[in-house]
Amino acid sequence: MAQSMTIGKYTVPYPIIQGGMGVRISAGRLAGTVAKCGGIGLVAAAGIGLGSGFYNGRNFFQADAEGFKAEIRKAYEIAPDGVIGVNVMVALSDFEQLVRAAVEAGAKVIVCGAGLPMSLPELTAEHPDVALVPIVSSLRAAQLIARKWLKAYKRLPDAVVVEDPDTAGGHLGEKMENIGTGEYDQYATVRQVKAFFRDDCGVEVPVIAAGGVWDRADVEHALAEGADGVQMASRFVCTEECDADDAFKQAYLNCTEEDIGLIMSPAGLPGRAILSNKDNIRRYDVENNTPCRMGCLKKCSYKETGERFCIVSSLDRAQRGEVDTGLVFCGTNAWKADRITTVQEIFDELFGEAEEALQEAA
Repeated sequence: MAQSMTIGKYTVPYPIIQGGMGVRISAGRLAGTVAKCGGIGLVAAAGIGLGSGFYNGRNFFQADAEGFKAEIRKAYEIAPDGVIGVNVMVALSDFEQLVRAAVEAGAKVIVCGAGLPMSLPELTAEHPDVALVPIVSSLRAAQLIARKWLKAYKRLPDAVVVEDPDTAGGHLGEKMENIGTGEYDQYATVRQVKAFFRDDCGVEVPVIAAGGVWDRADVEHALAEGADGVQMASRFVCTEECDADDAFKQAYLNCTEEDIGLIMSPAGLPGRAILSNKDNIRRYDVENNTPCRMGCLKKCSYKETGERFCIVSSLDRAQRGEVDTGLVFCGTNAWKADRITTVQEIFDELFGEAEEALQEAA
C-alpha cells in the first residue's frame, strides 16, 4: 500500500498528514517525529503561546508568534530534512501574524480551517514555495476558495483537506444540526473536489481525507475511494512523542465511545470532544470569574457576552493535565486507544511492508 504523496514542491514517503491539535497537543515534538517517520508533521498554532515560556500574562499575541516559531524550529531539530507544516485556524484573532511567523520559521506547508482562508496567498506572497492547503467539508467551499485565489492571486491550493464533520475531532465546519444525520458523504465530496480542479481548473490537486482515520484499513479505504492521502490526528495523541500531558493521553485511554460527543464552541462552531466533564468546563470559568484575557478568537461568545466558556484556557488546562476541568478534543475513534505507543510504531502498522506481504500471502 505504501505510496508517496506530493503537495506543492514537497514529497513525503507516506500519504499522511498529522492533523493540527491545539492547544500545544501537536507542537514541535510530535510534528517533528511524524516528519522524521516520513509523513507531514503539523504544529498547531492555536494558543501555542500559553506554556511557551514567552507568555507573561499580558503579551498573548507576542508570545503566540514567538512560541510558534520556537516549536517549528524544535520540529526541524528532530527532522532537519522533513516536511514540517502548520495548522492555523482562520478564526484566530492573530491569524495573519501567525501565518507570517510560520513562514519566517521555515514552515513548508500551511493548513487552514475554521473558516475560509481567502487572504492566505497574499500573506505568503514572499514565500512562493510554501504549500497552501485549505480545509473544507463541501465542494462549494473549495470552489469559493479556488475562484477567489485564482482571480486575486493567480494561484490555486496545493492540496485540499476534506474533513468529515461526522467523525473528525476539534472544531467542525458544519452546523450542529447537520452533523450525524447520515447525509454527508465524505468520499463523494473528495471525488467532487478532485473533479472540480481537474475539469474546471485544468490541474490535478491532491485531496486529503480527514476524520475517522485510525488504522491501516481506514487508510486503504480512503485511497481506494479516491483520496490522495489522509490526515490523522487523534491516533497520534497516545504516543510518547505527543506534546500533551500524560493525564490528557490517559483521558483518551479511559474514555468510552459514548463519552465522545459534540459541544458548541464559543467560536460559534461545533466541536467534538470527550464530554464526561463538560459541566465542569463552564463551571470552572464561572466559579473563578475567569476573564477573557487573550481575545484569541475574532468571534467569541465568551468574550462578547460571557456565554459558554473560555476555550483557549480550557484547552490549555487539558493540555497541562487538568482534564477534570479542561476541554479534551478528539475524533470519534479516540476510544479505540488502548495503550501508549510511539509514532514509529504507528507508521510501521500503517505502512509496514513486511506486514503487507504477510497479509497478501494469507
